[in-house]
Amino acid sequence: MTRWLAVLAEFVLVPVIVGGAVWCWHNGLHPGWYRPAGETPGFDGVRYSGPWLSLAAVLVTIAGLVLIDVVARTVRFAR
Repeated sequence: MTRWLAVLAEFVLVPVIVGGAVWCWHNGLHPGWYRPAGETPGFDGVRYSGPWLSLAAVLVTIAGLVLIDVVARTVRFAR
């Protein structure tokens, strides 16, 4: 019984981690509009924040590993 609770807990944990990764990714993108200066035209640009994007990548990796573990435990228990 406790094994299935662990699988259920990990199954619930995966979307939470992915949601955290999406939140970090959105915090890592900083859109902006730059005004024309002299003969340089105005343009839209995006600044990227490395720490936020790195954290998002780490969280996605952790979520993938936990998901692999959930699948492996489920298949092992089903046999």
